[in-house]
Amino acid sequence: MKEIEELIIPEDLLFAEDHEWTRRENGNVRVGISDYAQDQLGDVVYVELPETGQRFSKNEPFGSIESVKAVSELYMPVGGEILEINAAINDFPEMVNNSPYDQGWLILIKPSDDSELKSLMDRNAYIDMLTARRSQCDISPTPEKI
Repeated sequence: MKEIEELIIPEDLLFAEDHEWTRRENGNVRVGISDYAQDQLGDVVYVELPETGQRFSKNEPFGSIESVKAVSELYMPVGGEILEINAAINDFPEMVNNSPYDQGWLILIKPSDDSELKSLMDRNAYIDMLTARRSQCDISPTPEKI
């Protein structure tokens, strides 16, 4: 497992407590899992994603991710409608490990309430959360909830 200092945590993203990241793009929000989450999971072997057009509320499960270690739920960092899924993940789930912020993104959503983005953490707050969890010896995400 990587040390916190070794993690890639881009400045332009916002993060949920469950380790999903968000990136604003032309009024929409691209979502994936953080470098921390993929590192904790280990080799990703399968990702179950929703269909386009489906709507989910904030914190509602929208899919799951399976690794050699565990199967974990994926949670909506903000509510909205699924506009696009990363279909390449079906054939190449390892992209989540190799490129979690670029090729390994999961879904693109049209947010139902932009104000929900305010509840997410910026890079520094996310690092602080990871550091606090490490100091409590509780840095592993719960297998059923990333």
